[in-house]
Amino acid sequence: MVKLFWVSIVLGIVFTNLIDIDAYHINETELSLLEAHEASFSLVATNPHMVGITIIHSAAAKGAVCLDGTLPAYHFDRGHGSGANNWLVNLEGGGWCNNIRTCVYRKTSRHGSSKLMEKAIAFTGILSNNFHENPDFFNWNRVKIRYCDGASFTGDSKHKAAQLQFRGQRIWLAAMEELMSKGMRYANQALLSGCSAGGLATILHCDDFRDLFPRTTKVKCLSDGGLFLDAFDIAGGRTLRKFFNGVTTLQRVKKDLPQTCTNHLDPTSIQASLAPPKQDPHGTWRDCRLNHAKCNASQIEFLQGFRKQMLKVVRGFSRSNKNGLFINSCFAHCQSERQNTWFSDNSPVIGKKEIAVAVGDWYFDRTVVKDIDCPYPCDKSCNH
Repeated sequence: MVKLFWVSIVLGIVFTNLIDIDAYHINETELSLLEAHEASFSLVATNPHMVGITIIHSAAAKGAVCLDGTLPAYHFDRGHGSGANNWLVNLEGGGWCNNIRTCVYRKTSRHGSSKLMEKAIAFTGILSNNFHENPDFFNWNRVKIRYCDGASFTGDSKHKAAQLQFRGQRIWLAAMEELMSKGMRYANQALLSGCSAGGLATILHCDDFRDLFPRTTKVKCLSDGGLFLDAFDIAGGRTLRKFFNGVTTLQRVKKDLPQTCTNHLDPTSIQASLAPPKQDPHGTWRDCRLNHAKCNASQIEFLQGFRKQMLKVVRGFSRSNKNGLFINSCFAHCQSERQNTWFSDNSPVIGKKEIAVAVGDWYFDRTVVKDIDCPYPCDKSCNH
């Protein structure tokens, strides 16, 4: 598999999932907290660089469409100078839908229809065009592929009665073909990245991305907050195992998953969450979910158990010097795409190293990167 880099927010992953990912419990008349959080990215940087939307018209002939049948889209900022032949492709995140009801709701949002997507979005963090905000990748060709299929750019089916199109795999292929025609086929260096559902998509499509290029091209993959453990929740159940059974079955995802994964795990067992509201009927975890300072000692102990499990899971992965780790103990999500967590005066650090520096060191092989934070709440550099 292509070299991967985890920007895994140990407690950030947990708490974002606690609130947001259990989509079948959210009020369908409201955006999920995750989507609201992502929408706030553009407010982080001062005078952010805005990049317009491009519709993939060639996708129509391939049947590569969003949940509502509209054509997929991306945002593209052309590289220049020393970065003119280097490409950074970012896969947008934004949760999943696991049944007809939630997918019908999703197609009425920007995560299910290109008609509802912003006409321009802010390129901040790893997508910034400013050397002082993004020193290693600022002048690369930078692309953000919009997410509108609900299954991390995988799956290929439809539901005629509900007028739903599940074409994530086709969208991935159409987007890659479009970018290759725009010059990506000539890339000297390439990096696939994404956060949350986009981070999972990065893992799932990492080998596919590598196969697009000749062996002489330097290719790596950055998964930011895209590792979701199959852990027991607070009630002793596996909430998102049920959730992802819905996703994989409804959208026929299994055939698109890497065989290196499905040979060892059932496709519905890959991810999970810890404290969904349904498993917390008395609201014992509510304050802890919303404000980390209100977690009691036993709750912190439970979450520390999750941290230990995560470190155990990535132990084998971390043995290779080709793979990198930056695991901090911050209550944050999508740290590579936000300027204040990626590279700024008050960015989170591990040993005085910001995430942007760690990713650059890893990608360019400047040093081996295996940065793992001390247990929460020891890190005083976190942006909460």
